[in-house]
Amino acid sequence: MLTSTQQKRLAQARTSDKPVMIVTPQEALDNEKERSSGTKTWVFKSKNVRDVAFASSRKFIWDAMNQPVKTNNVLCMSYYSKEGNPLWEQYSTKVVAHTIKTYSKFTADYIYPVAISVHTDRIGMEYPMICFNGGRPEKDGTYSERTKYGMIGVITHEVGHNFFPMIINSDERQWTWMDEGLNTFVQYLTEQEWDKDYPSWRGKPRNIVDYMKGDPNAAPDKVKARIEPIMTNSESITQFGNNAYGKPCTALNILRETVMGRELFDHAFKTYCERWKFKHPTPADFFRSMEDASGVDLDWFWRGWFYTTDHVDIELANLRYKRLSPRDPLLAEKAKREEKAREVPDISRQRNIDAKLDFVVDRDPATRDFYNSFDPLTATEREIAAYEKWKKSLKPEELGLLNEDLHLYELSFKNIGGLVMPVILEWEYADGAKEVERIPAEIWRTSDEVSKVFVKRKEVKSVVLDPLLETADCDLNNNSWPPRMVPTRFDVFKEREREWRQPNPMQMERNRMTGGEMKGK
Repeated sequence: MLTSTQQKRLAQARTSDKPVMIVTPQEALDNEKERSSGTKTWVFKSKNVRDVAFASSRKFIWDAMNQPVKTNNVLCMSYYSKEGNPLWEQYSTKVVAHTIKTYSKFTADYIYPVAISVHTDRIGMEYPMICFNGGRPEKDGTYSERTKYGMIGVITHEVGHNFFPMIINSDERQWTWMDEGLNTFVQYLTEQEWDKDYPSWRGKPRNIVDYMKGDPNAAPDKVKARIEPIMTNSESITQFGNNAYGKPCTALNILRETVMGRELFDHAFKTYCERWKFKHPTPADFFRSMEDASGVDLDWFWRGWFYTTDHVDIELANLRYKRLSPRDPLLAEKAKREEKAREVPDISRQRNIDAKLDFVVDRDPATRDFYNSFDPLTATEREIAAYEKWKKSLKPEELGLLNEDLHLYELSFKNIGGLVMPVILEWEYADGAKEVERIPAEIWRTSDEVSKVFVKRKEVKSVVLDPLLETADCDLNNNSWPPRMVPTRFDVFKEREREWRQPNPMQMERNRMTGGEMKGK
């Protein structure tokens, strides 16, 4: 099928770290004009696969590059027609190679000899070693950002299916999330390693909130009528994309970033993939392997995220501020006087003073005694002596804490949504400094309402729950002290034009540079 020149290109591609054209765009155009004569017989052979597919077209442009995975050199290839350019020539094979490399790092080694991406108009579908992916620019060669990242995302996702479920061989029809959910999660990791600003949709906790909280306009008993637990049979799922793709992906991202930490999670997740490659794991096998490999009890996490429709809504219900009374009598006297100075005066007393009322004790000195001149705030000699004696009984490290001006904050929390999550707090101090503090999910072990005292060396200006939006909290209006409302945006008397009727930014800039007329597709 290949000319001697094309065979040399193919040989070069097997060791190249960047795409090599095997069938060039011009050669593909020439091939379109030809017709085959006679017949050819093709024999396909592959090991350790559960399905098979192939693609054939005279129109195909073909490029390829090598991606090493330990001792295995994977030939990453793309077949695409001229309608896919310039997007496919620039990105497809590089995305395939990046996906093979990144998935092998997080899951199990890619063991097949090739990985192929084939261009289609819109759809995406996976088979062992080959997948079919959309992503087509405008006829003038420009494309929108959505088209670009949509193409990179679908190639990543479909190539990723080589790992879930081709290598880690779960039952997609029974537990779709073990296929699509785990794959979407590693797709998210792979996208984020492609570009630090990659606009991943699934994976970010804040993006699952609208689904998790249900329909706010429905009757109270119908708010979550169209939501099922992840552990629902695939044929009974209402919102397939959110249930089988988005929610498990987000759950695992939260487990990695917020609950377990990256290092421990990555070790446990890779252990699961290595243990169950070319076997048939069930959900219980996944849950058990993650706990066994990490040594962490995650029953509460699986129960909440996978077996219920609960959502995250933790309320910062109350804050009480306290100060430690200094043991040093002189410091205690100073603190009491400062507190007295801040005290709001009694209105009747103050108005009598302002009116210069003639008080009896001022008019008749005989009515005055010891207590009219006694200052109860003054430290006594006896108190000072007792304090000095007590100090001698302290250890050196205890002495260092004596004169610290400590602030005590008792925070009360309520778990309104039912889904258990760690409590993450951002403290902002009066001097402008900030600090993030994390309390493990075990704080909810005995109750949905808990309180905890925090000792701070500086006065606190504000406290915010989930400041990095990493737990998918569905109501941010109850996450702050002092209370603050989170604004929402809406358009008034404005109808947005459909995106596909607008020129994409690349097309607009090209028209601006050339002075041409802007036209939509």
